[in-house]
Amino acid sequence: MDYRYLKKLTDETGIIQFAVQDQPDRKSGYTVDDNARALLVALKMEDEKKEELAKTYISFLNDAFLPEGRWRNLKLGAKWLADLDSEDCQGRAFLACSIAAACDREEIRSPALHMLGKALPVVARLKYPRAKAYAVLGLINSISLFGREGEQLAEMAGEHCENLIYLYNRSKGKGWYWFEDTITYCNGIIPQALFAFYCYCSDRRAYLTARESFSFLCDHLFAQGYLSIVGNRGWWQRGEECPKFDQQPVDACSMLLACQEAYLATGDKAYRDLAQLAYQWYLGKNINKLPLYNKETGGCYDALTPEGVNPNQGAEALLSWLYSSHMMKEWQGSETAQVSTGG
Repeated sequence: MDYRYLKKLTDETGIIQFAVQDQPDRKSGYTVDDNARALLVALKMEDEKKEELAKTYISFLNDAFLPEGRWRNLKLGAKWLADLDSEDCQGRAFLACSIAAACDREEIRSPALHMLGKALPVVARLKYPRAKAYAVLGLINSISLFGREGEQLAEMAGEHCENLIYLYNRSKGKGWYWFEDTITYCNGIIPQALFAFYCYCSDRRAYLTARESFSFLCDHLFAQGYLSIVGNRGWWQRGEECPKFDQQPVDACSMLLACQEAYLATGDKAYRDLAQLAYQWYLGKNINKLPLYNKETGGCYDALTPEGVNPNQGAEALLSWLYSSHMMKEWQGSETAQVSTGG
C-alpha cells in the first residue's frame, strides 16, 4: 500500500488538515477528526513508519484532550480554536481510542485507555445521531477493556441505541426511512452502529431498524449500479431530489464499513457486493467515471464535482481511501471482523 502522501501530510504535530492540490497547507491546521482517522490507518499499516506515525497521532489526541473528558478539535499554529469542537469529533476520537487501547504498544495503549475512561461522562451525554453512533462502536470495543465496569459501557451503548431507534420511529414515513428529515454525511455510521449492537447482544429492534434504514439508503445510493453519494450542495432533504454533487470520499468509506457490518449481522452476500462497489467508487466506478485515487501522488482527490474532481488532496480524503483499502484487504482475507470500526 502506498503511504507516500500520508507521510508528506504528517509533520511532528500531526496530520495537516488541507492541501492545495498535492501540497500540504499548514495554515489550515490540524484536527482531532483527521488525527483520529489517521491513528486508525497507522495501526493497520505494514510499514517501518507505523509506530512513529501512530505515536504522533495518539500524541495529538492526548494534547487535544481536556481534564473534563472532551477533545478540542482544531489547532492552528500553537492555538486551539473552540468553535469546531463538535459532538462528532468526540465520537470519532472515542472510537479511535477504543481501537488503540487494544494495541500491543504500551505508549499507544496507555494514553488511549486513559482518555477512554475520562471521556465516558461526556460520551454518555452525546445528543446527535452520528456522534451517538460513533460512541456505540467505541463502547462495544471497550467493554472487554474495563473488566467489571464493562457492564456500564454496555448499558450506555444500549441507551444510545434506544435513542437512535426512537429517532428513527419518530422520523420515518412513507417513502422515507431515516433518522432525520435530512440525509447528510457519513450516513452509513448510524445503521452500522445498530448492526454492531445487534451482533454484540442480539437486540432485535436494533437489527430491524438497521436493516430497514440501511436498505432504504442502499436502494437509493446504489440504484445506478455504482455508488452515488449524497451531494453536499444542500444534502438530501425529505421530499426532494437527492443532490448529485459534491461527493466526498469520507462517505464512500462510511458506506463500505456499514456494508461490511451489515454482512456480519445478516449473512446476506449482497452486502459484500455493495461493499466492493463502494470501494470501486474511489477507482472510477462513480457518476463521473473518474478515479479519486491519484497514483502519481499517492493521495486522494477531495471530491467529485460537476466539472470532474476537486484537485485538492486533503487529509480526510486520503485517510478515507487508505482506511477503505485496509478494510477491503482484511475482509478479503477473513470474513470475521475482530472489532467494530468507524469512518
